[in-house]
Amino acid sequence: MNIRVGFGYDVHRLVEGRPLWLGGIKIDHHLGLLGHSDADVLIHAVCDALLGAANLRDIGFHFPDTGAEYENIDSKILLTRTLSLLQDKGWRVGNIDCTLVAEQPKINPHVEAMKQCMAPLLHITTDDISIKATTNERMGFAGREEGIIAYATALIER
Repeated sequence: MNIRVGFGYDVHRLVEGRPLWLGGIKIDHHLGLLGHSDADVLIHAVCDALLGAANLRDIGFHFPDTGAEYENIDSKILLTRTLSLLQDKGWRVGNIDCTLVAEQPKINPHVEAMKQCMAPLLHITTDDISIKATTNERMGFAGREEGIIAYATALIER
């Protein structure tokens, strides 16, 4: 069996007037993430981890923020297309491990729903996805609640 590991990172600014999408689900919060797409920072980091593991460059290469077709696009579509790129090269997802960094909203109440949303898109079980959350101890832009950070590691195999 051939296995590879990839790492992904993404960050988006929190702003008023936008919905907050994380892990494919809409979370009730007074701020949302700013971006060309729906700005789902978690899914974007997962896409980058998967693409990196398969040596397929990054999310910006495949889905540029200059493309009108990606404006306000649901990031679940980007995740599905990322999986197709991997499958075209003979890869399948083994597991995903993620960490979200945010002071607010609290992430833990939403972890299971995020896993249930993402697992079928990746053709894996919820047991194959780990989503953890932490704060930045009120330090830096994440600590000041100006943005959310996502890290992801992906194992792929063929």
